[in-house]
Amino acid sequence: MADPGVPQGGLTHWPLDERPGFLARRLYQIHVSLFSTLCAEFAVTPVQYSLLSTLGETGEADQTSLARAVALDRTTTTGALKRLEGRDLVRRQVGTRDRRAQTCRLTPAGHALLVAMEAAVRRAHQATVERLDPAEQAQLIALMQKLVAAHDGPSDGEPMDGEDAMRRFGGAGPASAGREESRPNG
Repeated sequence: MADPGVPQGGLTHWPLDERPGFLARRLYQIHVSLFSTLCAEFAVTPVQYSLLSTLGETGEADQTSLARAVALDRTTTTGALKRLEGRDLVRRQVGTRDRRAQTCRLTPAGHALLVAMEAAVRRAHQATVERLDPAEQAQLIALMQKLVAAHDGPSDGEPMDGEDAMRRFGGAGPASAGREESRPNG
């Protein structure tokens, strides 16, 4: 039974289908579904593919640089790399210059898998945007790149953290709880 003290319906709000965050998440869900279906035979997630693909480009990378390149946190990167290593697709070893660092590279099997996946991955990405004409596809990619670049950190490609976001956009939240800060125009 509904709580009599809480109004039911009739709220004027910002519709979900007009919110960029909701739409970005929804499009990501659609893409992951397409990727999972079209690349099912390879048993690789989009995150794992991003790691494999980046290693395919760089040849070798330390885990921290690799995480930064694919915009992942250390825990997610480590877990995904462990799973790829368990399948003999990636080899990790202690760094030669810095014994605290782990360097990663594709194994021959990882390279072969990456090559074998290429056509299916391209189909998944194309299926994500196929309802747009080529000019719209290019415009969407350009706008997404612009937004990502604008929200990445000033020089290192790291996304803004909560403190940065609070300073830039203001508003109440955990980052500003319990303290007053001067804000422009307010």
